[in-house]
Amino acid sequence: MRHFGQFEDHVTRSLFFRTPESFTDREDRRFLAVALGATLYVPATRPELAATVARRAAEGVCSMVLDLEDAVGDHEVDDAIRNVVVALDELAATPASKLLMFVRVRHPDAIRTIAESLVAGADVLTGFVAPKFSSANGARYLDEVAQASQLLGKHLFVMPVLESRELVFRETRERELGLVSALLGGRRDDVLAVRIGATDMCGTFGIRRDRDLTVYDVRVVVDVIADIVNYFGRADGTGFVITGPVWEYFADRERMFRPLLRTTPFAEHDAVIFRQHLVSRDLDGLLRETALDRANGLQGKTVIHPSHVAPVHALSAVTHEEYHDARDIVESASGVQASGYRNKMNETKPHRNWAEQTLLRARVFGVTDKGVTFVDLLTALVGG
Repeated sequence: MRHFGQFEDHVTRSLFFRTPESFTDREDRRFLAVALGATLYVPATRPELAATVARRAAEGVCSMVLDLEDAVGDHEVDDAIRNVVVALDELAATPASKLLMFVRVRHPDAIRTIAESLVAGADVLTGFVAPKFSSANGARYLDEVAQASQLLGKHLFVMPVLESRELVFRETRERELGLVSALLGGRRDDVLAVRIGATDMCGTFGIRRDRDLTVYDVRVVVDVIADIVNYFGRADGTGFVITGPVWEYFADRERMFRPLLRTTPFAEHDAVIFRQHLVSRDLDGLLRETALDRANGLQGKTVIHPSHVAPVHALSAVTHEEYHDARDIVESASGVQASGYRNKMNETKPHRNWAEQTLLRARVFGVTDKGVTFVDLLTALVGG
């Protein structure tokens, strides 16, 4: 599996200074967490589920979640579990088996049910997503996944979703964050990434953000995100990769506010019509929110529509300028020096954690060639 693997070789050579590395789900945990990229959720009740997964893998999706929780009606759960097991077994002998593949369960009990039912599908499964993860149920989720790992003879990961009311409400948040942090810290090798459930957080207050806004405009939610990053996003070895929340819009309608996407980068690359296409599909909001995710310490993103994958991955590639700044910082013996691009100062100590994270992202998503921007990547990905 490799990001941008759907490109033909000559396209890859024209876009990348350094191409993305291939990976399997046996790689280093932090590498895999960054490699999640845009994680596509698919309802577990979908007919021909294995065929859907295979099609998305061929289109460039590298991580997927088969969803047994919010996407499935209460009366459909048992059938959905059987559908997941059949799909995973069918995928075992296909190229799509290389995906980072997860199942989001409703309750910890379903983890054992799925593990005991798999035949060939154990090789496909990377782990489980634990919704509404809290200090009250977290240990049970972690224990069930550990037991499933023993049963299947493969190390499976947990991705907890932080979205519970105890975490959202101000009066209980700090205590809950401390308890969950201690719980995950004690099982660090089993936790691939921490996911943020902003939709549930909004629902706690009866809020649904409009497509003209990003989650960072919803103050009660962004306050929670900031505290999650403070506890779980530290770069001192105690933190985790934290993924960005879902962008839930993918169809056009009349806009109240001006689009969130500047015209200039597209005009410079003769892609103004392509920009209009992105705006018409509400992808300008996704691009804006993804950029804000990165600025606030989040990597990758939960997505619920295939059209969302390309924008997230295009913004995940490391630019030629970022890469050389990061290399200079890591290799520098001096305290401060001018960037090779002569437009900023690189300080060795305060910028080192950023530089190391950027070099890891460069391994996963590659480094674009000089002068190549996310516009070029997006155009190549969606045929604009």
